[in-house]
Amino acid sequence: MEINWNKVETKWREKWIERKDFEANPNDKPKKFITVAYPYPNSPQHIGHGRTYTLADVHARFYRMQGYNVLFPMAFHYTGTPILGMAKRVEAEDKELIENLKNLYGVPEESIKEFAEPVKIADYFHEEIKDGMIEMGYSIDWRREFTTIDPVYSKFIEWQINTLREKNLIIQGSHPVGWCPKDQNPVSQHDTLGDVEPDFTEYILIKFQFDEYIIPTATLRPETIFGVTNLWVNPEITYKKITVEDDNEKWIVSKECAYKLEFLDKKITYDGEINGSELIGKSVTVPHRNESIVMLPASFVKSGTGTGMVMSVPAHAPFDYQALEDIKKSPELGPKLASKIDQISPISIIETEGYGDISAKEAVEKFEVADQNDPKLEEATKEVYGKEFYGGKLKKNTEKFAGIKVAYAKDTIKDWLVENRNASILLELTNTPVRCRCGAECVVKVLNNQWFLNYGDKDWKESATKCFDSMNILPQEIKSEFNYVIGWLRERACARQHGLGTKLPWDKDWIVESLSDSVIYMAYYTISKFVNNNTIPAAENLSKEFFDYIFLNRGDANKVSEITKMSTDNINEIKEEFEYFYPVDSRHSGRDLVPNHLTFFVLNHVAIFPEKSWPREIVVNGSVLMNGSKMSKSMGNIIPLRKAIQDYGADPIRLAIIISAELLQDADFNMESVAGIQNKLESLYQQCSTLKKEEKIDELEAEDRWILSKTQSMVSQVTSAIEKMRLREALHDILFAFESDLSWYSKRVKAKNRDNIVGMLHQINSTRVAMLSPFAPHIAEEMWERLGHAGLVSTSTWPKFSQKEIDSTAIQSEELLKSMIEDIANILKVTKITPQKITLYTADSFKSKVYHSILEKVMSGQTNMGSVMKELIANPQTSDVKKIPDFVQKTIKDILSEPTEIRQTKLESKEFDEKDFLANELVELGRKEFDVDIQVFAESDSDIYDPKGKAKHARPFKPAILIE
Repeated sequence: MEINWNKVETKWREKWIERKDFEANPNDKPKKFITVAYPYPNSPQHIGHGRTYTLADVHARFYRMQGYNVLFPMAFHYTGTPILGMAKRVEAEDKELIENLKNLYGVPEESIKEFAEPVKIADYFHEEIKDGMIEMGYSIDWRREFTTIDPVYSKFIEWQINTLREKNLIIQGSHPVGWCPKDQNPVSQHDTLGDVEPDFTEYILIKFQFDEYIIPTATLRPETIFGVTNLWVNPEITYKKITVEDDNEKWIVSKECAYKLEFLDKKITYDGEINGSELIGKSVTVPHRNESIVMLPASFVKSGTGTGMVMSVPAHAPFDYQALEDIKKSPELGPKLASKIDQISPISIIETEGYGDISAKEAVEKFEVADQNDPKLEEATKEVYGKEFYGGKLKKNTEKFAGIKVAYAKDTIKDWLVENRNASILLELTNTPVRCRCGAECVVKVLNNQWFLNYGDKDWKESATKCFDSMNILPQEIKSEFNYVIGWLRERACARQHGLGTKLPWDKDWIVESLSDSVIYMAYYTISKFVNNNTIPAAENLSKEFFDYIFLNRGDANKVSEITKMSTDNINEIKEEFEYFYPVDSRHSGRDLVPNHLTFFVLNHVAIFPEKSWPREIVVNGSVLMNGSKMSKSMGNIIPLRKAIQDYGADPIRLAIIISAELLQDADFNMESVAGIQNKLESLYQQCSTLKKEEKIDELEAEDRWILSKTQSMVSQVTSAIEKMRLREALHDILFAFESDLSWYSKRVKAKNRDNIVGMLHQINSTRVAMLSPFAPHIAEEMWERLGHAGLVSTSTWPKFSQKEIDSTAIQSEELLKSMIEDIANILKVTKITPQKITLYTADSFKSKVYHSILEKVMSGQTNMGSVMKELIANPQTSDVKKIPDFVQKTIKDILSEPTEIRQTKLESKEFDEKDFLANELVELGRKEFDVDIQVFAESDSDIYDPKGKAKHARPFKPAILIE
């Protein structure tokens, strides 16, 4: 039955809005406060964005059906520079951007003309994203909507930032940050193309003396200064001669390095240039050692890395060792330079177990490296560095550092070199190139007199760790990533000088940075309703006292009333709203926000709020791929969410996103899966359309008891899976795994020619549709209506699991029946027999007694054959088992081959009569399946028909089979 998805979805969305089903106000119910990262409105959302929001909506809808008063709000993050950069590109008539706006995002030309004004961009995509969220069926309380440039929100951010400063958690100082040289702003993940978080590395610049100049080389291993034998210089590079005024020194570096130094709090003047070829063969002096070493040519040296010159430590660096070996074979060397190279010998300075003196040489030989272009050099380098770092110690020729473990030598030797003016520091972006959204390539900049959140504060980290330890993190394996972030986190710029946002209260030249104004905004959702309905008056009347009273329970309502011109009743109503809904019960976001937003969310909560208001759960999901590839404009695989909804329907899109992966995995989305899900939902809808509620069956038959038990098992499994946010598993159980149970049930009732199961199917599918509702809310409402239920399924009660309604004997008996049909079919397939007669033999009562005794022992952890046998023989009731030792061994194997839940059902169904059940239930089914009569005997029957002696092989739940 084909479904008009847009018609069905529009019908139910309008009904939800009309009924105000998702507007949450404090009441007597227990609450759940679910939040998800608010979107940045600089483009429409695509299918990839839909994952995080859909997961959060499923969570909210599930809790609502469980009887919770669920608050699930939404807002829009205008703050920051991306929209500003986009507006500048529109103003400059950037062809690529304008083409994307028109063709990819479908923005009308008249709207694009207004995009030179940043707020116009935000407002346009704000409405576009909101419309998409409504069309996706998200159960959002839209009364609480706000933007981060709203006046009252700015007052809230002022309060937040002032509170942190009062606690000495905001400091002023000089710290390195990712920086856009064009926008003149610090950049973080949301400011960069591809949402890349700038990450930087500290290099130590070792200073070698060359005439009146310093030649600095960048290294991560300052301890290797004692093993330097030469420098590598690229003869093709034109180097810059510069004066570093702060150090009062003249340096020779690549032009890229000179550019980077300008941002690192160094005053640079340019004095001229020198070609790398002019440096080849010249000597430099090694700091501290006062020894001369030669500069040699190397094409592998890159001008954009470090200083464009590299120091060579051939004893411990496989690349350097191999480069020296290669250069010795070069026919272009003159005799003078060749003579100098011949005099170079590796200097061993690290003693490492498993290596001789020249570890680099041994690694090169071990990996059979051919030349310096051999990719195996990477493996050799990784092995040497790893073993030396963790297991090496410095030799006597490192003078006063002899005996220090390499792992601890770096900082000690770095400080010694810097103190003696033999080294300086260079900071470089590790994950280059990082580009600002304006298009400029970012650098590392040391900001002076900048405002920083002091995330390195020890006490602050301890409080955050305490919160993380008490929280539920889903999935659990992501928890270690938060611990890692807390470990390395240091100062972070919290203000910038350009972009949209709130002015820094004590320094109006600065604007609160976009990640710093989005960490406790969840609290604002509890008051935004009162802003939007004008209960909270103009922003200028809101003071510290107001926010302290609402959020921290400090101060006096009368005083707050006096300041804000609000009644004490209104003030206390707002306060009660916060206290009812807070803390956040579950925070949803993507994995890419673990190193920043999600960790800052916890840090700022523990700094500002009392422990009772700390967040309780974080749910982290992976990203979405399109046909196995990351979504990007260049790949042409970005599908705007609203376009997908229009073409395929919201519910199929929701389910395709959910069923493609579990929480932390990257979901691989494809349109074929959407079509398959459409078909599945249409089939279920057709089933529901044919069912009606009827009187219950007076006398339940075996298959009825089984399908009701399986339905209860499904309720238990699905509920547990959603609680753990294993939504793929839950959805698979509802849509697919249970379908096989229904198919078996259908086969059973057809074999008996039953026509009284409509009411049973109505009951079962009602449960199924109710559990489908959080996942596919629109079509679930339509199915619910077709089933004849009053009210909406989204506001109905979540199916309750009842252990009493699980009939273990029914489950076990039906499993036995299925296995017998399968075993007979397999025998016929292998033997290719056309059966004339089938006979089954069930085990006698003694074997059943022994079986259950063995089962009890296995379930208690006893699986040793000898021990089990000994205990059975010691028991007078089972002592005769010594006559059939082979039976015990096979029975233990039978039991261990089955899942624990199957063992449990067998344990609970001791009184099960195999012969009676099979004789009553298998005969008709077998005749339908194999077109032959089936006889059933117990092994001990006096009138047994057993011409082949098969009966003695019968075991409990493993009847012997004779096919003639």
